[in-house]
Amino acid sequence: MTELQWHTMQANEVVKSLDTSVDSGLSRDEADNRLKKYGDNRLEEKEGASPWVIFLGQFNNFIVWVLIAAAVVSGILREWVDALAILAIVIINAVIGFIQEYRAEKSLDALQKLSAPFSKVMRGGEIYSIPSCEVVPGDVVLLEAGDYVPADGRVCASFSFMTQEASLTGESTPVGKFHKPLPNPALSIGDRKNMVFMGTSVTSGKGTCVIVATGMQTELGKIAGLIQAAGTEETPLQRKLEVFGKKLVYLCLGIVTIVFLLELWRKDPLFEAFLISVSLAVAAIPEGLPAIVTIALALGVQRMVKRHVLIRKLPSVETLGCATVICSDKTGTLTQNEMTVRKIFTNGKTIDVSGSGYTPEGSFLVNGESLVETDHETLKKILETGILCNNAHLKKEGNAWGIIGDPTEGAILSAAGKAGIWKEKLDKELPLFSEIPFDSERKKMSVIRGIPPALQVCEKGAPDVILHDCSGIYIDGTIRDLAEGDVQAILNENNKMAGTALRVLGVAFRPLDREINEPVPDTVERDMIFLGLLAMIDPPRLEAKEAVTVCHTAGIKTVMITGDHKDTARAIGEELGFFRGNSPKVIDGSELDALSDDDLEKEVSKIAVYARVSAHHKLRIVKAWKKRGDVVAMTGDGVNDAPAVKEASIGVAMGITGTDVTKEASDMVITDDNFASIEAAIEEGRGIYDNIRKSIHYLLSCNTGEILTMLFAAVFNLPIPLFPIQILWINIATDGLPALALAVDAEDPDIMKRPARRSTEHIIDKRLGSLIIFQGFLIAMSTLLAYMYVLYYGINAIPDYIYHWFHKETAAPVTGGDIELARTIAFCVIVISQLFHSFNCRNARRSLFEIGVLTNKKLLMAIALSLAMQAAIIYIPFFEDIFRVKPLGFYDWCTVFVFSSFTFIIMEAFKYGRRFINSPPPAVSHLS
Repeated sequence: MTELQWHTMQANEVVKSLDTSVDSGLSRDEADNRLKKYGDNRLEEKEGASPWVIFLGQFNNFIVWVLIAAAVVSGILREWVDALAILAIVIINAVIGFIQEYRAEKSLDALQKLSAPFSKVMRGGEIYSIPSCEVVPGDVVLLEAGDYVPADGRVCASFSFMTQEASLTGESTPVGKFHKPLPNPALSIGDRKNMVFMGTSVTSGKGTCVIVATGMQTELGKIAGLIQAAGTEETPLQRKLEVFGKKLVYLCLGIVTIVFLLELWRKDPLFEAFLISVSLAVAAIPEGLPAIVTIALALGVQRMVKRHVLIRKLPSVETLGCATVICSDKTGTLTQNEMTVRKIFTNGKTIDVSGSGYTPEGSFLVNGESLVETDHETLKKILETGILCNNAHLKKEGNAWGIIGDPTEGAILSAAGKAGIWKEKLDKELPLFSEIPFDSERKKMSVIRGIPPALQVCEKGAPDVILHDCSGIYIDGTIRDLAEGDVQAILNENNKMAGTALRVLGVAFRPLDREINEPVPDTVERDMIFLGLLAMIDPPRLEAKEAVTVCHTAGIKTVMITGDHKDTARAIGEELGFFRGNSPKVIDGSELDALSDDDLEKEVSKIAVYARVSAHHKLRIVKAWKKRGDVVAMTGDGVNDAPAVKEASIGVAMGITGTDVTKEASDMVITDDNFASIEAAIEEGRGIYDNIRKSIHYLLSCNTGEILTMLFAAVFNLPIPLFPIQILWINIATDGLPALALAVDAEDPDIMKRPARRSTEHIIDKRLGSLIIFQGFLIAMSTLLAYMYVLYYGINAIPDYIYHWFHKETAAPVTGGDIELARTIAFCVIVISQLFHSFNCRNARRSLFEIGVLTNKKLLMAIALSLAMQAAIIYIPFFEDIFRVKPLGFYDWCTVFVFSSFTFIIMEAFKYGRRFINSPPPAVSHLS
C-alpha cells in the first residue's frame, strides 16, 4: 500500500481511497484478489539459527581453537590424559554457552502471539468471522470490548470506543477512539486517536474500522522489521578476551619456537625438544580461563536473582559493569504504574492526599493541617460522586491492593477508601439506573444513580467540559450559583495542577426531580452542580530517585523515554533528578524527527527526557549513544520497546508488565519492574568484572610462573622440572578452585562511587601486566630454587648441615639428590606457591591481615581442597605413574612450604613498604 497519512483524512475519503464500502465491505472475489496481492496478514519470520549452528558457534573462539590444537598435539605424543582433559574443558564450556544462547532468537515467535486468531468483517453486505490472517486492506472490521485488533485500521464509527495500546506505546491508560480527522500529519502513534493498531485490544464500547495496512506494513509489522534488523554484537568482555587470547597465544608460540630451536641447537633429541616445547605451550595457555569466566558469570547470575534480576545472556552481566548510559521507560519502571490522587480542589481549598499506589491508606490535609468539618462534608461529597460515576473495582489480594478497570477510576476508589468510603456500600444504596459512557470526543461520562423517584446525576471528565455543563457550585455544604470568579479560580487551579504533570478531572452532580425516560447527554448533562477537581499522577517510585542519584555519582547518564506528554515527562524527570549539568533538555517525537542522525548524535548527551516517542525513535536514540562509544542499557516493557532493547548493549525487560516480545529480545529481566534493581544490577556487574580480573590476574601470574620455570630450565640446561600432565593438573585443578573463589570475592564498598570504566579499557593494563610478570617471576624462582636445591644438594643437605654444625662435626660432602624427588618437590612448590599467591590477588595495596583472612571463606575452602587433591596424587599409588611423582616425607614438606611462602612474604613486604612510605598504590582497578 502507498504510505498515506490516514489519520488526517476524512473517513469517507479513506473508504474511497481503498475502493470499499462501510455498509457492504469488499466483495468476496475482491477480498480474494487483495489477499493474493498483499499476502497473508501475518508477521514475516526471519529464519533463526538451528540448534546445531548455535552449538558449533561456541567453538568459534581463538582460545578454543588453540586448546583443540593443544589436545591434538597431546594425542600425537600419546599423552591421552592431557588430550582428553583439554577436550572435556572445551566441550563443557560449549554446552554452557549453548544453553544460554538457545533462546536468544525468539522475539518474532512471541510477537506472533499478539495477532488475533479470528475477526468479524463485512463482506458483500454480510458479517463473517474469518481467520485474522485473511484480513486485507479495505476490509471493514467490526470491533467490540474484548476483541483484538487484527490489523491497522481507520475508525469510521465509534460508540464509547476505547483500546488498550500499552504493548505498542508503553502507556497503560486506555485510549478513547473517534472517527473525526486529525490535521497534524506528524502525530505520534499514541495521539492518532482515529486509528486502531494490530496487536492492541478493545477495552470498552464498539467501533467500526476500515483496514489500511496488514502484515509487515502495520505498525506492529514495522517493529518486527526493526527487531530483525537490530544486530547483535560481542560484549566488551568477549572482545577483550578475544584480543587477549590472540596476544597470549602469539607470545606463547614465540617462546615455544625459541625454546625448541634452542634445544635443537644444543643437540638434544628431537622428541625431548618437542616435549619441552609442548610443556611450555601447556604452561602458557590458561586452559581453565573460558570455564572460569563462564562459571564466574553464572555465579553472579545467581546472586542477581536475589536482587530481582534475571540474566538471559551470561556475557551481559559483565557488560552492565561498564554501562555509561541507562535509557529507561517511565511507566512502571521509574513510576509505580498505579495512579494515585495527590490533590483535591474543593470548597475553595486544595487538599493534599498522602499515600501512594492503590493501597487505601493515607490522610487529607490543608496546608499541613487537619480538615475542618465543612471541608470533611465537601470532601465526602466529591469522593462519593467520584465512586458512583465509576466502573472500576478495588480489590485486595493477599497483602497487595489492585484494581480491575481503568487506572484513573481506580485512583478515585483508593482515595475514597482513605476516607472510609467504599464502592460496594454505595452501589447497594444507590444502584445504577442509567449510564452515558465516556467518549473521547465528549471527554466526559455520566451516570444516573438511585431508586426512582430519588435519582441523581453524577458526572466526571475534563474540567473545562464539566464546568460548561454546570450552573451551580457546592460550597460549605450548600449550593449556590456558579459565578465567573468561581470559574476563573477553578481553571487557574486546574492549570496549576496540570503544570505539575497531574491528570485532572472535574466532578459534578445534580439531583433529579423527575425520572428521565430517554437519558441522552442534552437532557442529563445540564444544570450540573460543580463539586471540585481530582488531581492524580502515577507517582515516582521512592527508591528510583535514590537509584538515579547513585547512577550519577557512578558516572552513568540516565535518560527517561516515555510515550507520555512532554509536560508530564518533564515534571517526573525533575522530581526524579534527571536534569543535572550540561543544560539537559526535554524533546518530543516531532522534535526528534526534525533532527538528522548526525545532529542527534551531537545533541543526544544534552537530552535528559524524551516524550511521545515511537519504536523507531527509541532505536535512533540507542544508536546515537552507541555511535558515541557509550555502553547503553535500554529498558522496556511494550512491543514498541523491543527493537531498541535488542539493539542496546544491554537490553533490560520488565518482568511484571513486560511483553513476551521484549523479554525474548532482552539480555536481562527485572522481576520487580523497578529502576533501583537496574542500579543494583550495574553494581553487581561492576563487582563481577572486578572479580573476573582478580581471577585472570591470578591465573596469568600462575601461568607466567609456569612459563618462566620451564623457560629458565631450558635456558640454563636443567633437566625438565615439570611434565605436561603436571602443568595441566596445576592449570585445571589447583588453579581453578582458587580462581573461582576469587570470582565471588566481596565487592569494593565504594564500587558505585567511581566512574564507569571505558568499554575499550584493556582487561590487562600495563601496571597489572607488570605486576603479573613480577609475581610470575617470584613463583618461578621459588620453584627452581627448590628444584635445584634438591637436585644438586639433596633434600637433607640443610638439615644435615644444621645437625653437624650443632654437634660440631664435619658435614658429609654433598652428593646430589634424586631427580624424581626434585621434580615432585618442584611440582608441590609451584602448586602451593600459587595457593599462597591467591591471597595476594585479593587486594593490591592492603595486607591480607588488614582485609581479614576469614573474609573470603570460599577461598580458604578452595585452598584446603586443592591441598587435599595435591596430597592425594602424591600418596595414592594409582596416581604415581600418571603424574610421575613419589611420596614426600616430613623434611620434604618443610622444604616445600619454606620455598612456597617466598612469593606471599615478598608481596606482603611490598604492601607494607608502600604503606610505610605513603606512596600511592598501583592503579589496578579490580582491586580496592
